[in-house]
Amino acid sequence: MIIPFQQLDPDTLDNLLSEHVLREGTDYGESEVPLASKIAQLKQQLINQEIVLVYSELHESVNLIPAAQFNQAQENQE
Repeated sequence: MIIPFQQLDPDTLDNLLSEHVLREGTDYGESEVPLASKIAQLKQQLINQEIVLVYSELHESVNLIPAAQFNQAQENQE
């Protein structure tokens, strides 16, 4: 189930995005990117509908996934 990020409290959204960044441990190359910048990049990807926030009832968790991957999974279920 997609969670409409616009309906989340801004602090809640920031916490979800921060947790995702810290969990993923993404490598941003030679220079270190501040956490705030990483969160801003994720927010922009949400706005651009490149990624979506998805709640998994099975795992009782929230994840960020590419929108195309979510759409493909939905099509496969139909």
